[in-house]
Amino acid sequence: MPIPPGPFTGRTLAQLAQDLRERRTTSADLTEQALGAAAALDPGLNAFVTVDGTGALEAAKAADAELAAGLDRGPLHGVPVGVKDLIEVAGLPATMGSRHFAGYVPSRDAACVTRLREAGAVLVGKTTTHEFAYGPTGDRSANGASRNPHDPSRMSGGSSGGSGAAVGAGLVPLALGTDTGGSVRIPAALCGVAGFKPAYDAIPADGVFPLSRSLDHVGVLAGDPESCLIAYRALTGADAPALVEPARVAWLDASDLFEGDPEVVAAVRAAAGELPEVRLPGGFAEEVLRTYRAIQSCEAVAVHADRMETAPELFGEEVLERLRGAAQVPGWSYVRALESRERLAAVAGGLFARHDVLALPTAAVTAPLIDEREVTPAGRPVPVGVALLSLTCPWNVLGLPALTVPAGTVAGLPVGLQLLCRPGDEPLLFATASRLRA
Repeated sequence: MPIPPGPFTGRTLAQLAQDLRERRTTSADLTEQALGAAAALDPGLNAFVTVDGTGALEAAKAADAELAAGLDRGPLHGVPVGVKDLIEVAGLPATMGSRHFAGYVPSRDAACVTRLREAGAVLVGKTTTHEFAYGPTGDRSANGASRNPHDPSRMSGGSSGGSGAAVGAGLVPLALGTDTGGSVRIPAALCGVAGFKPAYDAIPADGVFPLSRSLDHVGVLAGDPESCLIAYRALTGADAPALVEPARVAWLDASDLFEGDPEVVAAVRAAAGELPEVRLPGGFAEEVLRTYRAIQSCEAVAVHADRMETAPELFGEEVLERLRGAAQVPGWSYVRALESRERLAAVAGGLFARHDVLALPTAAVTAPLIDEREVTPAGRPVPVGVALLSLTCPWNVLGLPALTVPAGTVAGLPVGLQLLCRPGDEPLLFATASRLRA
């Protein structure tokens, strides 16, 4: 059975900001709603690993006092927010989803958290992450699996699964996540919300525990793309353009990357509307996926090599197995992958020669069952991680902005439409999302 909708289901950041400024609500009221929803609904979701009721209410009262005094920090001022447990928040536990960090409490905020506070947001708590963010399923964490609000027997997606579940269930209107190969977009798509992975390093990753430093992105999840844009601008200082021309949009046939569930692909393509079609250049899919695996594997092992040697028993079995496999990737393949990355970026630029935005599915399957490790989307068994990651990870290699928006349901489960653009064309990306949802 689906989780009952929480208090922020269907409420956009723009609406909340207007309600706060027109005195129809207060930050303290909104925060109490978030905390009450977490207490009532989160036992069935496991979206939060830590809830900071005392700190959140203090921050909310301070936000109300500032607004009453005429100090307006912007559209996030007074809004409750969740933060992925991979991101450090001063004074709150940061477990990274692992027993290795049990009891760890950082003394400083990550840079993105500092920006949230400067924007007046109220931090409600830390959301569940797949252990060390090393997995797209969201069901391998020291504090247990985060669950899909549409069907708690199914995955929320990962690694920002708690953020996807918290926003998808309406516990909070906004959450931060991280995305190394799809870890914002996958849970957003599977949980029926919007998620935005900006261009590489657009939101600083200082104070965010790394998985793969050259692929890691900080991103945002919200109920709708316009709310993602509001959060992105607040976190980056990006200005709203005066005028956005209509974007040239094409459908990207991604079957070379992964042959997905035909029903999912059809539903997403129908949501995108009638569009011209482009194909990936020959050999591109194989090379970009190989490049992603080599870079992520070598960089992840570099982060965890000491822990693997001194305390392997503290890892979950699946993550340790993945790390040991990654450790077998030779160093020369990493060097070649970095060279390949530059070549792929040049090739990918050709995809945008006659188009501004490309559309494709976010994940080519619906949410698998918790603990399911093999799916058969096109009549043949494939590892669940491959099914979830293959349509999202190429854009981390290339550092492209990527937005997922809800695109309906298949068999009662949400599917997502992914939109891509070149860095600098984000206004066209969000304008396209708004037009498709109109």
